[in-house]
Amino acid sequence: MVTDMAGTPEPPKPPSLVLRAIAVVGIALSLFQLYAAGVQPLGLFYQRPIHLGFILVLCFLIYPVFGPRRRRGAAGWAIDGIFVACGVLVGAWVPWNIDIIANQVFPRDIDVWIGVLTVVVVLEAARRAVGLGMAVIGAVFLLYAFAGSRGELPFLGDWMPGILNHRGYTLERVASQMTLGAEGIFGLPLGVAATFIFVFVLFGAFLEVTGAGKFFIDLAYAATGRQRGGPAKAAVIASAGMGSISGSAIANVVTTGAFTIPLMKRLGYSPAQAGGIEAAASTGGQIMPPLMGAGAFLMSEFTRTPYVDIVLVSIFPAFLYFGAVYLLVHIAAVKQGMEGIPAAELPSVRAVLAEGWHFLLPLVALVWLLVAGYSPMRVGFYAIVAVLAAAGIRALGAFARSGPTASGFAALCRRGLSLTLEALELGARNAVAVSMACAVAGIIVGVVGLTGLGLKFSSMMIAFSGGNIVLALLLVLIASLVLGMGLPVTASYIVLIILVGPALTEEFGIPLLIAHLVVFWYSQDSNVTPPVALAGFAGAAIAGSKPMETSLHAWKYAKGLYLIPLFMVFNESIVLGGPIALVVWNGAIAVLALAAAAVSIEGHLWAPMPLWQRIAVLPGVVAIFWPDLRAEIAGAALLAVILALNFAARPKGSRSTA
Repeated sequence: MVTDMAGTPEPPKPPSLVLRAIAVVGIALSLFQLYAAGVQPLGLFYQRPIHLGFILVLCFLIYPVFGPRRRRGAAGWAIDGIFVACGVLVGAWVPWNIDIIANQVFPRDIDVWIGVLTVVVVLEAARRAVGLGMAVIGAVFLLYAFAGSRGELPFLGDWMPGILNHRGYTLERVASQMTLGAEGIFGLPLGVAATFIFVFVLFGAFLEVTGAGKFFIDLAYAATGRQRGGPAKAAVIASAGMGSISGSAIANVVTTGAFTIPLMKRLGYSPAQAGGIEAAASTGGQIMPPLMGAGAFLMSEFTRTPYVDIVLVSIFPAFLYFGAVYLLVHIAAVKQGMEGIPAAELPSVRAVLAEGWHFLLPLVALVWLLVAGYSPMRVGFYAIVAVLAAAGIRALGAFARSGPTASGFAALCRRGLSLTLEALELGARNAVAVSMACAVAGIIVGVVGLTGLGLKFSSMMIAFSGGNIVLALLLVLIASLVLGMGLPVTASYIVLIILVGPALTEEFGIPLLIAHLVVFWYSQDSNVTPPVALAGFAGAAIAGSKPMETSLHAWKYAKGLYLIPLFMVFNESIVLGGPIALVVWNGAIAVLALAAAAVSIEGHLWAPMPLWQRIAVLPGVVAIFWPDLRAEIAGAALLAVILALNFAARPKGSRSTA
């Protein structure tokens, strides 16, 4: 049996026939999505079911029924063969019967049973691709729909608190809600996954295959490597750049962390520190425009706000987050007396740009098309075309300089075709988990709409918080952490906003867009907050440190994840805009508050900070967050005085900490 370095048995390699089947299905899915994005848009009851069918087949081929560490065997293939066939049926049924389904008053029995089959297959696929927690949550919501005096399981209604009781629904009604309308599995979450999310995941795959990840990392090192704590600062910048490619904080950690964490350790950061810095920086990639993981697209659809507006209002909060992480990293380097990496060991910015400048062209084209008003799906399509064009032109230029020959041109074409097919397959593989999460989220949305659970949950939230907005936001934070134990970030955001969104906007008066941004930011906390801290655990694995110690460092460095949403709520102008003077003022005090909080956490900036000054920072930060101009001025003055005292206490002759 083959084992890895830790002695854990490695998963058996799938047979070559299965790998070919995965490649064929993945490439076919990506080509279908490109056709719908750039050639002929399809109606929702064609696009979404066909997308789901492809994803289900791909999921059952990639993830064996008994887990990745066991060979399928005859029994496994018998089960998975049935599920693959069911995936094909699920994808084809609604498009094939759309005329009958659209014109019938009552669903046919066959439609109901196909609906039941669809739900079962989706939950099983989610169990494999996303995790058992996602499938269990979907099943619990379905049981809730059946509970009640008129439901299939009336006895369950007796076990629920009175506020959660409802009439209950039959199997026919629930199955119809799940699969024969736009409020269940084929609803908004899957619609976003089948259009915007997929095409940008595919865009990221093309960038990854053509070497964009290495370019961003090298550029970050070239820009920051000579500074104190250079590798850690490079991790922050590279993770911000990789946030435009990867849809996962964990993927960011393993991609950039493989380079940054060993260099941070070499420079003097402890293993736990290095892993925690990388986890905090990589989590920020999910709130970094223009992609923001999948959140920006979902937010745009939920709020009916143009995607480009979501991107624009998210730039400054993302800048605040990365600025806070960068400052904490810098202070840690100064405290430990670290120096930068020698210039001889670093690439130059000019050399890096000369080697990979073409990777910037697709990002420039993406931003320009968004600003020009193109739909996100069409923008993603043209961005992919731009990647192909940039890579092709650069390859042809290198070919022309090397002395062109017929055999060389043929080899170049084969290489280009191979990379294109690899990117098409990789994009489809990367989309499986998020699409399955969105499909199960559709089940949750359907049940909430059917039973009115959202309003009931809002009433509970108001009761628990006593109408206090800070307590309400704390409840959202706790709920997001609990959900993050079993759900990916995207699914956690969808579930939370469905349940608590109405209360935040209607009862507490938080503007709709800010409510979504707050929930989306808080949904990231399971990446860095113990005891979950999934990105922290990934960083610990690379750093060779203790997972919980690494997670505590990640939690410390990611403090902006908790403070910035509060600032959005109490100082709306940094998101919604307003008079220029007000926007500038709120932006300035936000920077001051985050900087002071970072300095207080580390107890150092230009010089060590006495305990009384670290404690005095707290009321100053609270005052800045207080929605009253006089309190804000007083808080800003207090923080400015404390920072001035620290500057005055700096050792004479010390060099600038910039």
